[in-house]
Amino acid sequence: MPKPALLTTGPMMSLIEEGIDKAFIVHRLQEASDRGALLKKVGSDIRAICTGSHTGVKTDAAMMGHCPNLKIVANFGVGYDSVDVAAAAKRGVVITNTPDVLTEEVADTAIGLLLCTVREFYPAEKWLREGRWAREGDYRLTAASLRDRSIGMIGFGRIGKAIARRIEAFGRPVSYFARHPQPGVANRHYSDLLALARDVDTLIAILPGGPATEKIIGAAVLDALGLRGILINMARGSVVDEAALIAALRAKKILAAGLDVYASEPNIDPAFLELDNVTLFPHVGSASHHTRNAMGQLVVDNLAAFAAGHPPRTPVPETPFKGW
Repeated sequence: MPKPALLTTGPMMSLIEEGIDKAFIVHRLQEASDRGALLKKVGSDIRAICTGSHTGVKTDAAMMGHCPNLKIVANFGVGYDSVDVAAAAKRGVVITNTPDVLTEEVADTAIGLLLCTVREFYPAEKWLREGRWAREGDYRLTAASLRDRSIGMIGFGRIGKAIARRIEAFGRPVSYFARHPQPGVANRHYSDLLALARDVDTLIAILPGGPATEKIIGAAVLDALGLRGILINMARGSVVDEAALIAALRAKKILAAGLDVYASEPNIDPAFLELDNVTLFPHVGSASHHTRNAMGQLVVDNLAAFAAGHPPRTPVPETPFKGW
């Protein structure tokens, strides 16, 4: 049988490129001088799309409209807010993502960002590298410590629970905000985010992006978090009202923030660079060879399953597999 046609929306890691070349006729949107012309020419042939938020291209209703025979959208990453889920579900298109394989890596990074933010490890290292330790003496005592902190998770899925396990190993209490209580966990559940923010002094965001969560962490939440408050964002930049966060950091309405994600990354708001109470990571949550290779292989496995007429490995809940 001839290979099915697949569209990539941007560059993919070599493991993915090699895998899809074996199973598909691949059309690369990023290489087209006229993307509209390419979609018009091959759109009816496309059965699969390989994408990810890193491509900067939305797999929206318009793109799906150019691909009337589309069956699967394989997303690189656990978050799939760059794909129009409602449009895919309406058309019977299965979306797959890459859960589980990145859970522990992202949780490790979250703890690293939390510790760096709370204990000011990056400024302390700068103090040493600039020779100030020898010239001026010890780095200042940090205002914050993890020892007396209570942590609230905004979102409590696979990664949220993995972060919570690590925090609890430090002996700190963890509560969480979610629409519904999670089965099988003893952590206190909040259905009111403001109430959680008032009751803890550290918030860690690890929830999906998209319209439903856009700017869910705004001025009201930051005010409720208070003067001792620390915000860690490992989710999506869209979940934080960045203007409100910058204003709160400038006015010292909260103590500090640690960010791995941004609304317009990689072009972050330059105001963040002017603040001395924010720790900035360049979206490195899952960025190790080990984990990215596992994510890439899962993308390939989902697409190869489709090409062979088999069920996908990790369809997202909104688009369950019902047959090709």
